[in-house]
Amino acid sequence: MDLSDPATPHASSSPNDATSTRRSGRVKHKPVLLQTDPNVSILANGSGKRKRDANLEEDDVDIIGSESDDLDESNGDPDEEELKEKRRKSRSKKPTTRPAAKKPRTGVSKTTSLPVRPATNGVKKPSKPRQPRAKPTAVIDDDATGLFSELFSQSHTAVAVASEWITRYDQHNANAMCEIINFVLKCTGCDLQVDVHDIEDPDNAASKLEDLQEEHQTKKITDYPLISRAKAYTSFRATMIGFFRALIQTAHATGLLYSDLALIENIEVWVTTMSSSPIRPFRHTATVISLTMQSALCAVYSELADTTANTMRQKEGEQKKKAVNKKRVADLQDKVAEGERKSGLVDTMLENIFNAVFIHRYRDIDPKIRVDCVTALGTWITAAPDKFFTAHYLRYLGWLLSDTSAPTRAEVVKHLSKLYKRKEDIGRLRGFTERFRPRFVEMAVRDAEPSIRASAIAMLDLVRETGLLEPDDIDNIGRLIFDSEPKVRKAVAGFFGENINDLFESVVEELGGDEGMAEAVGEDDPEDPDMPRRSWLKFKCLAEVLQLYSSEGGEENVEPGNPSTDLIAEVVVRDSKYAFAAQAVCQGVPDVKDWEILAGYLLYDNSAVASNSRGSKSPEHLFKDRCQLDEFEAMLLLEILNESVKQRLLEAVESETDKKGKRSKARVEEARVTQENVAIHLAEVIPRLLRKFGANPTTAAVVLRIEHVLNLEIFEELRQGSTAYASLLDEINKQFLTHIDGHVLAEASNAMLRARTFDDLQEVTDSKLQELWSDTVNSLRTLKGAKDSGQEIDLDSLRNTVTRIMNLARVADCTSIFEDEPRVKSKNPNPAMTDSLATILMSLFQNDPMEKDDERANDGDVVTTHSIEALLFYHMWLVRSIRISLTSGKSPASRLPDIDPLADALLTVMITRSGTDSARVEAAEACLDLYTLYASLRNVAAPASSKDQPTVTPPNKNTQRLRPTNIDSFFSPIPPSCQTCILTTFAAVEKLHARLSQRSLESASDDGIDDAPEDPDSEVDDDEETASGERSQTQKLLAEKSLCQLAGKIVLAVIGRVFPPGAEGVEKVRSRLKRNEKRLGANYREVVAYLDEKKPRARATSKSKAKAPARTGKTGGKGAKSKEKVVDISSESEEE
Repeated sequence: MDLSDPATPHASSSPNDATSTRRSGRVKHKPVLLQTDPNVSILANGSGKRKRDANLEEDDVDIIGSESDDLDESNGDPDEEELKEKRRKSRSKKPTTRPAAKKPRTGVSKTTSLPVRPATNGVKKPSKPRQPRAKPTAVIDDDATGLFSELFSQSHTAVAVASEWITRYDQHNANAMCEIINFVLKCTGCDLQVDVHDIEDPDNAASKLEDLQEEHQTKKITDYPLISRAKAYTSFRATMIGFFRALIQTAHATGLLYSDLALIENIEVWVTTMSSSPIRPFRHTATVISLTMQSALCAVYSELADTTANTMRQKEGEQKKKAVNKKRVADLQDKVAEGERKSGLVDTMLENIFNAVFIHRYRDIDPKIRVDCVTALGTWITAAPDKFFTAHYLRYLGWLLSDTSAPTRAEVVKHLSKLYKRKEDIGRLRGFTERFRPRFVEMAVRDAEPSIRASAIAMLDLVRETGLLEPDDIDNIGRLIFDSEPKVRKAVAGFFGENINDLFESVVEELGGDEGMAEAVGEDDPEDPDMPRRSWLKFKCLAEVLQLYSSEGGEENVEPGNPSTDLIAEVVVRDSKYAFAAQAVCQGVPDVKDWEILAGYLLYDNSAVASNSRGSKSPEHLFKDRCQLDEFEAMLLLEILNESVKQRLLEAVESETDKKGKRSKARVEEARVTQENVAIHLAEVIPRLLRKFGANPTTAAVVLRIEHVLNLEIFEELRQGSTAYASLLDEINKQFLTHIDGHVLAEASNAMLRARTFDDLQEVTDSKLQELWSDTVNSLRTLKGAKDSGQEIDLDSLRNTVTRIMNLARVADCTSIFEDEPRVKSKNPNPAMTDSLATILMSLFQNDPMEKDDERANDGDVVTTHSIEALLFYHMWLVRSIRISLTSGKSPASRLPDIDPLADALLTVMITRSGTDSARVEAAEACLDLYTLYASLRNVAAPASSKDQPTVTPPNKNTQRLRPTNIDSFFSPIPPSCQTCILTTFAAVEKLHARLSQRSLESASDDGIDDAPEDPDSEVDDDEETASGERSQTQKLLAEKSLCQLAGKIVLAVIGRVFPPGAEGVEKVRSRLKRNEKRLGANYREVVAYLDEKKPRARATSKSKAKAPARTGKTGGKGAKSKEKVVDISSESEEE
């Protein structure tokens, strides 16, 4: 072909043409130069920077863009040669580097520009909380396909999987819908699937699911992924929920949610049907999926509502302009209509899922499903308040407050608390609160779970702030300050503190407001805490409220010295309900933490004020008259003072270390100064408190407990510290001699016992103890002498004197006092004046036992039991001195004690008393303690040939072996008569406990032991048991305590080889204890378990022998098992 032929492509081409043709036949355009481009102008300064023409409108830009797109499309794809050329150039092309940044000018400019601040005035808008992304877990499932494989096995994100599924749905909706239904089935743990034909026939969905359920049920699979605790399914729930949430969001973003309504409808058909399945895996999984879709739709509903509202505001703003753009207004109106249409569609979806799933599942038999429903409803109310924050939906939360499942109730309280924190929506909760307020209070007061009670109290505190609680409800919640549960008391502390503040404000208004208070008390003087101040009135309000809330006839009515209430009395002395309430008060009322001011208020003398202020109406007199305390209010404030001092000292100790746990010298010194100041101030305050409140035994016992927080080491370091503490001991001794209350005597004894533990204070304490011993023993000798001469004595005085001796005997070594026999010059002296104290005490219960028909039999029982306890303390101190002598290589005293008289006296008490009489039980326990106590000397005075017992080396070669014949007499076993009485007493106590706890005992075997007859006074009428459940429970606890205590002493005697060997001795006792081992409760079973013989451990390896030291003992020797129960009878406590 001729080149000039016009038919050829290049015939008409020339170098100057704007366009030319390539070999491929495509048109080649001539490039437009920069200078000739009408849309780009060159700056006048010649910088060469391009600048778009300002006259170019947006429409022109769109046209140019569309033309360039059309041009690119017309050019088609590049051929293979061009692609190769591009790849070659890209390989040879060097990476471009950015030019170096210019340095900022450091010179002073003519104008100074301030930094631009945001329009929010420095307040940063709160960002939305980020949803934690659950880490996908690779579920090991070889058969997993489709969505389940993409989401779990391949570890794709939920958003990516949802987007891909939407794309597949657009291509073929039936296949995609089949895929997602099979995914739901796989999530239930079912490997069965549906096909496309089942999806195309939604009316047959119910029957198809029934077939799948029947086939799946034949496999008897109980576990399913949603509740599985396997490691592979730890994040299964979060991932599944995230997928369906992403699915709804993606469908909303693409518009598929509104253009194809069949999408949600088809999913609802299958999932809703599965949510009513009788099989729990299907029902639970489908319910969670439905609730998740509902939550996602709520988020979409809220977003649509916000968008529509914004568009509406834009339209209204446009309409208010002078020059209204009608086209823009019409467009905005169309957007509003479209938003309302979409909101209506979503609202219909919400109603359908709620009616089809939630209405039926919130009452499901599975508590886990009910919890999921509560959680979902709370989320809906928060996410879409315009839709769900109404009484129609809130009532479901109110009904679920009475659910039998504790987690469900806890979840309801949790979401209600969130709603009450929304102050702007309190009006919507008014009707709901009026309807369910009684249930709120009932949950806080009587719920079985302490954690739920605490949560309910926190919720009621929010309700109280809204003013929707009645005064009676406030009082019912406030009484929980005396609750037995620590969680409840801690939760109610803030609620209680607000009640005190409200009462305080009302009282201030009654006294004339702030002006009247300023005239009454003036300004507070921080250097003088004893002067009247404003906080005194709050302390008075606090005492009044505590007195009102405290129950009547409680612990304060426990009679001192009553053996039947010893356990309750012991609890009252250590930690009463008022002491527990004081701990919570210190957390809820910050004013009481300033304990110096509280002490000044308690020490203020209001008697003179009361006499002088009669008829006066001045603010000062009204204030002081209003602040007067009665005895009960003073006792309550003393308990709070005790707790306040404890917390102050605890804060001082904690302040020694910083948040990182590091200590510094400055912090330690500051804490030390604080402790010194508290100790010095308390040493001055406690005697004054005892002088003011010492007449009442209740307040005196509380003040003596405050002494326990004193740091006595400070008195050792300070000069004249012993002198200051001596004055305090004088007041304590005065309380000891003037009171008969067991609580006061016990607290005073504990104070002296603590003081003797410090060397510098021991001398002062011993001198005070000697004075107490002299006065008490002389009083006992006088009473005993009057009784021996035939005079009628005051049994109360005898009981109180013996009780004081018993308390003194446990403080310090009293062997010399018990053994001392005074010398009297008279020819016919009264035996009470010449006999030893031990002899006098034995005669009180040996020669003259009290009759049960006596009206004052209780006082006689107290005299007997306390005399036995005092004698037992005497023998404990005696054994301690013998042990010290033996271990130090010295020979014991020449005249060793004879335990036979005391054993005979105890035997007499056990014979003369019957049943479960308190004196009989006390005598049996004392007899066991006596023989076990002296048997413990085997571990000290052991023969040198014994390998498993420690030996005592003589001080020199001439000293004889330290095991004389008179010490061997201590190891004599319990006589058969005592053994029989002990076992009969045990049988009576066992029967009483079995009857009160409604347990059946094994029939007595022929063991030669006659069970003791039951005490008729110990019988409990059925009417009395039903009349007072609390009293019956107390009796059960006391009976179990008595049984376990007696059984424990018998077990200890068996281990100490106190009973004679053989079938009639220790074997009989062992079999008697184990007869009803499995019938009397877990506590008794644990006590008797110590009778089981320990199995020897296998020979240890060389490494274990090298690491662990050899253990010696009679129960196992060197190979004794480390975890076995070991009772060391040699560690008997001499000071209780």
